[in-house]
Amino acid sequence: MGAVPSTPRRTSSRPQDTAEYLIGTFVGEESFPISSDFWQKLLELPLSLQWPTHRVQQACELLATNNYKTRHLAKILIHMALCLQECITNSGASSLNYEKAINAVHISSVFLKHLIENAKSDRIEELYLSLNDGESASKDFLGDQKLEDFVIHCVLGFIGSVNTSDEKYLLHVELLNFMLISMSTQLLSGPSPRPKDFNPFIDAAMSQDRALVIVVMRKLLLNYISRPNVPLNSSYPVVAGGNQSGVLQRVGSAAANFVLMPFNYLVSSTAQCSRSPLADCSLHVLLVLIHYRKCIVSNGSVASGDSISSDSLSKENSTFYDNPYCKALENASDVEFDRVDTDGNAHNGPLVRLPFALLFDTLGMCLADEGSVLLLYSLLQGNPDFLEYVLVRTDLDTLLMPILEALYNASTRSSNQIYMLLIILLILSQDSSFNASIHKLILPAVPWYKDRLLHQTSLGSLMVIILIRTVQFNLSKLRDVYLHTTCLATLANMAPHVHRLSSYASQRLVSLFDMLSRKYNRSAELRDIKVDNVKTNSIEVNFPTDDASTEMHIYTDFLRLVLEILNAILSYALPRNPEFLYAIMHRQEVFQPFKNHPRFNELLENIYTVLDFFNSRIDAQRRDGDWSVEKVLQVIINNCRSWRGEGLKMFTQLRFTYEQESHPEEFFIPYVWQLVLSTCGFNFNAGVINLFPANLPSEKEDDEATTQDDDKQQKGEPHKLAIYIDP
Repeated sequence: MGAVPSTPRRTSSRPQDTAEYLIGTFVGEESFPISSDFWQKLLELPLSLQWPTHRVQQACELLATNNYKTRHLAKILIHMALCLQECITNSGASSLNYEKAINAVHISSVFLKHLIENAKSDRIEELYLSLNDGESASKDFLGDQKLEDFVIHCVLGFIGSVNTSDEKYLLHVELLNFMLISMSTQLLSGPSPRPKDFNPFIDAAMSQDRALVIVVMRKLLLNYISRPNVPLNSSYPVVAGGNQSGVLQRVGSAAANFVLMPFNYLVSSTAQCSRSPLADCSLHVLLVLIHYRKCIVSNGSVASGDSISSDSLSKENSTFYDNPYCKALENASDVEFDRVDTDGNAHNGPLVRLPFALLFDTLGMCLADEGSVLLLYSLLQGNPDFLEYVLVRTDLDTLLMPILEALYNASTRSSNQIYMLLIILLILSQDSSFNASIHKLILPAVPWYKDRLLHQTSLGSLMVIILIRTVQFNLSKLRDVYLHTTCLATLANMAPHVHRLSSYASQRLVSLFDMLSRKYNRSAELRDIKVDNVKTNSIEVNFPTDDASTEMHIYTDFLRLVLEILNAILSYALPRNPEFLYAIMHRQEVFQPFKNHPRFNELLENIYTVLDFFNSRIDAQRRDGDWSVEKVLQVIINNCRSWRGEGLKMFTQLRFTYEQESHPEEFFIPYVWQLVLSTCGFNFNAGVINLFPANLPSEKEDDEATTQDDDKQQKGEPHKLAIYIDP
């Protein structure tokens, strides 16, 4: 065979020649009817045959040239759907049926991906998702449905209804991969969804009936929970032989890293949770589905007959269809309990029913994975039943320890992941029982904390330590106001419920005020220097938004918030926290410079009221010679019993809550696809990605990417995080 795949050797009996003839015919100029036996021969090719990369690229380009006439992509998609229907309806289907389905999915995935990433128009006309008018057989398969609706219905039907036995494992994985490829049209759109965005396959998924949506969501989540590994005794050469790459290698080397993912997972991983291609693909598909938003133009915003230019439409003029997958996740319930609404009535209609206990444990094992962090966020933010379940668990360290460890290693994490982790902590801290219970759980040791030895520390104390450490990291690296605010808001929610805060955590709290005060003083000095220079030179200067004056006001707000945190502990929890009081007394000089500051004076009056009370008690019992820490602490403990809070001014207890902003999709859709592309091996042409700035870094470039992100933050580029934090 020459350089062109469409010049087959018809007379040879070698399997490779047969494959080249069939694939060459598929991408060639001649159109074969959907009822032709050619399609059965194509799908019955052995799974172990191979093609080199350059031949695959040639084949893709030929199909792109001829597809407008042959409509072979549409036809292979229909045959893929028919194979899946056969597998669904016939539980005893032979292995040949599954091999044909795998071939159909492989071939469809490769050529569909090529056409999407090489599209020359917004509506990707190159797909030609319809049959020619002369195809009389089309109505027998499609009826009144669009082709993409028919295909996605069959794909989701198989995923949701067919068990993941060893024989069917590979087909499940490849169907999930196909879903990701078909939904990758989102990558061609901008970060803000527009009415003219063309996403035929994911829109088809959104239009499926509720019962199918429920079944699919439950199956995806159960795949994530059960994490089945690649069956080692599989009869498929694509899995059984490490040197055999299967049909997708033969026709799809351009996408081999994506679709042949099972081989990537046969190598052991250092991650705590076992690597499972089925679990990871299920999670990726789930995240894409639940965060998708279909934009439409609200009534009256565009006159009838006018062309829609969504670039000129304001966000206020656009609305979104309800996302049934997001609704299904939000209404998911525990299999152990019946769902009851706020009026006490049992919930009608199908629901995703899950073992919350197993989901909780799986999330705890897998939070080193960024996708699992996003799933946990989605559950806590959207599903009140799961949030309530988490809050009543007595083993909160299952979730909190991996979260705190990830924040401890913030320098190796993306800024988006740090945000998600902090928002999770903020959501949990909104509950007073959570804030109380974390101080009752004592950790014998924290082996991953290397700054100092932590022995018999409460989970609450560790959380305080890590949050303060994150603020320090942000001051030196990201310098992001919203990250500061999230950390301090969580500490403020925790403050009234603090119980027996450790000495180290107490010291870190006071040191936090000292650190921010030095930043404040430095900003004040820089502002004064700039003002003096302007006066000296008599030049009118327009300061940028991030000048020293603005920075000083920001640090003023942070200092006040820290003082409110200290006040809340002194006002509501002083008798239970002698170590904290000792830390305040030991470093009381750091408050002196701000005693007369108009923003701080009333808060500092409370602190000095407490200091005066305990200083006088210690002076009254002081003997000649130095006092040990133990003696001072014992005096504090003894006098805590007589402390009644006289003279303290009681401030309204701070309570911060988290809310998504009005257009969270502008953050989450790009974020989800960055996760998909960076973790699943799906290589996509970076030059055509409009959803987020390309190039996309690989996992090996995480450190470099983190440095680049840090540089961007320091240069003042705003971070697109969809949150409000309201007191």
